[in-house]
Amino acid sequence: MTNREMRPLKKPEELNSSEEVAEATAMALDQAACNYAHVIYWDNQFQKLARLDALEQVEQDRIFNELVLGCVVLLMLVQEAPDLRVSDDKRGFLKDVRDALPKAHVAELRHLGVEKEYLKDWEKLIDMRFTEYARDRHGVRAAAMTLESKDKDLALDDLTKIQLLLPVQTVGIGCHQHICRGETDGRDELLKLILRRLGDFYLEFRVRLEGGKITRLDRVRMAIRRFFRRLRKRLRLAQNE
Repeated sequence: MTNREMRPLKKPEELNSSEEVAEATAMALDQAACNYAHVIYWDNQFQKLARLDALEQVEQDRIFNELVLGCVVLLMLVQEAPDLRVSDDKRGFLKDVRDALPKAHVAELRHLGVEKEYLKDWEKLIDMRFTEYARDRHGVRAAAMTLESKDKDLALDDLTKIQLLLPVQTVGIGCHQHICRGETDGRDELLKLILRRLGDFYLEFRVRLEGGKITRLDRVRMAIRRFFRRLRKRLRLAQNE
């Protein structure tokens, strides 16, 4: 997908209800997710680590679709994050946007000429990945808490950082699993790349949701950098065992 191919977004004056605003917002977010998946997919390092040149076209398409699913579901998970610093009114609006995202993606595919039989599959697939990743958050949180508490007692700030990173870690790990079809041995560098790229996407979206507070931005950035330092250390130790 490219910007030229996508549906034109409605102007604010063309929206007549809160439902239309939520649908238009979902459409814009879906386009952002698709564009970002496109950026990741065509990144030279991703192409190399995903070994795309050795794969058939159908498998390359499947991997691209997993990136799209990851980006879309990440946006959905962020909008329901309990630690998101938004008003109650905005939280209600974000729930409407989250619920509208799967249909917005299907409508985009319909606009691009995807056949009807595949549209139903896509809506089911988004719901499946959302359910899967939402469920997996508990395991990812527990693993992160175990890792953080290995050398010290957990403080409130540690728990806050774990919660901050939960959506991107959960989606990144799950996306990596699906891209590799569960065969993840020796694919640690691909995992790090996916987490880093999704982390950038998550960071930009979350900070905008919270009003672009620079102090919050710095906290998220620090948490992401700290996570990658721990990940690199853990992978080095695993390689030396």
